[in-house]
Amino acid sequence: MRHMLNPLDFSLEETDNLLELAADIEKDRSRYAHVCDGKKLATLFYEPSTRTRLSFESAMLNLGGSVLGFSSANSSSASKGESVSDTIRVISCYADICAMRHPKEGAPMVAASKSSIPVINAGDGGHQHPTQTLTDLMTIREYKKSFDGLKFCFIGDGNNMANSLIVGAVTMGMSCAIACPDDYKPDAEIMKWAEENGDFMCSSNILECAKDADVIYTDVWASMGQEEEKAEREKVFKNFQINDEVMSVAKNDAMVLHCLPAHREEEITAKVFEEHANEIFDEAENRLHAQKAVLVKLLG
Repeated sequence: MRHMLNPLDFSLEETDNLLELAADIEKDRSRYAHVCDGKKLATLFYEPSTRTRLSFESAMLNLGGSVLGFSSANSSSASKGESVSDTIRVISCYADICAMRHPKEGAPMVAASKSSIPVINAGDGGHQHPTQTLTDLMTIREYKKSFDGLKFCFIGDGNNMANSLIVGAVTMGMSCAIACPDDYKPDAEIMKWAEENGDFMCSSNILECAKDADVIYTDVWASMGQEEEKAEREKVFKNFQINDEVMSVAKNDAMVLHCLPAHREEEITAKVFEEHANEIFDEAENRLHAQKAVLVKLLG
């Protein structure tokens, strides 16, 4: 039994195979319309979600399976104090696979340690978001055809997206540059791994990081659970924005990605967002295909 908790759980070859499977599913949807007949996906979402939860549910339905679960902690026994460990042991009796989003880092790993079904990390606080990263890699390959020789640049908070994208970019052989304020860097162990395994840099110099980039990526300045920090973060991150100046130092054919939701005129200008809207919304659609590939792989 395999789980998907961290992008490092899958080798280069396994990640490449997942991307190939996702592309094949997108191309020939009818061929996969019944591969999960009789299977149930439990979506355990302790935090709000639009794309992640709905794309997982749509993916399972498209594959012939069914879905059960909850969309907030308040609509589950977590509101009565039930632990993640006890919840997953119960859910293991009802479903064949589980996708979990939780505000606490490591919660899906705790669940996996007690689960008798595969657990997919659908985001755990500021730690990791592996299925979004798989989606992003799928979108990059669709537009750029190959990862060879590409430079990937992330601008913004060193959050769960930055952590997972560093692993994804380096694993696939891209050079990776992270532009963020000094006090908001990605996980130190992940950065150390990236330095040892690829071409990696992290700097507060935005234009240096974006120079000659093929892919530029951003996320919101304040994620869920950081609402009280919003005013302070707006001051700290005010220059960490994808705008015309940043795009002028990137490659002429650079693509822009955003995991959404987007706050225009904060982490990205409305102008740049709309100029790259096709890429960004193709990325959103690819959540469906990438998550189908994960479900098919883990249900084996």
